Amino acid sequence: MTQAYTTQRGHGQGSLRAGSGPGRLRNWWRREGMWRRGIVLALLAVVLGLAMVLHGHIPNTVGNLGSLLETFLPWLGLGIPLLLLCALLRRSATALVALVLPAFAWVSLFGGQITDKSGTGGNLTVLTHNVDADNPDPAGTARDIVASGADVVALEELTGKALPTYRAGLSATYPYHTVQGTVGLWSKRPLADARPVDIKIGWVRALRATVTAADGRKIAVYVAHMPSVRVYVDKGFTVHQRDGSAQALGEAIAADPVRQVVLLGDLNGTMNDRSLAPLTSQLRSAQGAAGDGFGFSWPTGFPMARIDQILVKGIDPVRAWVLPATGSDHRPVAATVKI
Repeated sequence: MTQAYTTQRGHGQGSLRAGSGPGRLRNWWRREGMWRRGIVLALLAVVLGLAMVLHGHIPNTVGNLGSLLETFLPWLGLGIPLLLLCALLRRSATALVALVLPAFAWVSLFGGQITDKSGTGGNLTVLTHNVDADNPDPAGTARDIVASGADVVALEELTGKALPTYRAGLSATYPYHTVQGTVGLWSKRPLADARPVDIKIGWVRALRATVTAADGRKIAVYVAHMPSVRVYVDKGFTVHQRDGSAQALGEAIAADPVRQVVLLGDLNGTMNDRSLAPLTSQLRSAQGAAGDGFGFSWPTGFPMARIDQILVKGIDPVRAWVLPATGSDHRPVAATVKI
């Protein structure tokens, strides 16, 4: 039989039962414990948030870790629902509060990219596509490019074996074209002043040409295929050659006397990567200004990054999108602009 002791205060108000006192204490401790639990989860949430907020301060001195993180920066957001689930299972109020930081950081950085910013109008559609040197169906890829309706087309990773196929497949629609090294430009509008651009890699992977718009205006169009990057366990993110090429290309564009510029190509880097600052500091992304979503273009099967870019200067992007997969390991990207 449980004894109960009652203390009287005033007219018997307020009572404490000996049997229930420890239970209430335990319940109170459990409630208080939700702030004490999940400290590690809270710390992980803070680190995740700081990595997003301060990504530009993460050094590249060791394995180019900063650029590697920035290449896949949007994907850090996947850590938020994972930590949220862990916090709920752990019943940790501390971890839930800490998750406000990465959630706010992700929305601040990428919230604008998940909305549709495309408009209507425009008078020139451009397309860029790394067609892949190992593309098993260049003829099919050429047909897909023609079906896109683009006015100006840039192709990267052209090979001597596949080039005649692309020329044959595109010539009827695009009467003007130039090929410099492994990059090419096809256009419905007249081309002039076509020449290679030295991006400091020892062979030609960039070109510059002048496109005459329908109203007679001259547009400088650059096509570039930046050196490839790789991730190695012992070396980290190998981007030095690409970064040097970005610097050289940025200098060439800055010195161009034509003020309306379009850069098309596989830059092997995203707009978040600080190492592409020689380009991103003077040109803006058509996808960022007029796209719908992130516009990931590589790899084809499960795109994880947008490394194929359409950048403009002195031109207003109206709409930007990613096209369906071809026989390449990259997806084509296109944009309509207003000259």
